[in-house]
Amino acid sequence: MKFGIIFANTGPFVEPEAAIEMALAAEEAGFESLSTVEHVVIPEGYESTYPYDRSGKMPGSDKAPIPDPLIWLSFVAARTSTIRLATGILILPQRNPVVLAKELATLDHLSGGRMDLGVGIGWLAEEFDALGIPFSERAARTDDAIGALRALWSQDVASYAGAFTSFTNCISKPQPVNGTIPIHVGGHSEAAARRAGRLGDGFFPGEGNHAKLANLIEIARNAAADAGRDPEALEITSGGRGVFGPGALDEVSALAELGVDRVVVPAFLYYADTADALAAFGAEVIAKS
Repeated sequence: MKFGIIFANTGPFVEPEAAIEMALAAEEAGFESLSTVEHVVIPEGYESTYPYDRSGKMPGSDKAPIPDPLIWLSFVAARTSTIRLATGILILPQRNPVVLAKELATLDHLSGGRMDLGVGIGWLAEEFDALGIPFSERAARTDDAIGALRALWSQDVASYAGAFTSFTNCISKPQPVNGTIPIHVGGHSEAAARRAGRLGDGFFPGEGNHAKLANLIEIARNAAADAGRDPEALEITSGGRGVFGPGALDEVSALAELGVDRVVVPAFLYYADTADALAAFGAEVIAKS
């Protein structure tokens, strides 16, 4: 089992010294990856429903800083050597995929091929309004952007014709170290599971019980098979809020039985006593899993 930290660019880790301390300590403790989250803006008084909390609102204050995920990852990449650099997730339909392809490939190149791209379609309609992007188009824009990214990363002289992005005979260098950057599709819905199966290298379901998780994984793998892809090649990531305390190893085993390949634990568990807490998790859970 692989272990990562999600919400890595939140809380005290928005500050440069704390970010580096956490990244180095996570690497030393055996964590495989750091995953950042993003919102360009959070419109005050938003009415959209946040899907991962019963309150319908994001946890914490709306005014809490959320650094740009790729710039934050670039900062910690310069001080680390093995830990993977991931977004969990980046709101893909809000980005220009041609510009994003260059940004991600550059970060992957400079970090020695350590980039993983987690994407989602977004849920905060008011944020899309502020960016001038139709909220109703977000799913179609996501599918289109994935195709554009893959073309720019894999073709020496790239062409792509999509509903929202088209280009002909374009050169975008550097390209990713390993020929591509893994794309993990995030989301709690059956539509997200199907998108992961059709287009993704991995699937990161939202929070859910084991039964729901198993169902979404099955949907994703079936969609991969229907698309003529290897369903077993789809890497599954799960949230790990239950992977701590006396039952941590049992929970890890249960997730592995469901087909989970990576567990990501929330950074807020390590806001205090960061280095010691990460080292303890490494010794008590990572080393024994």
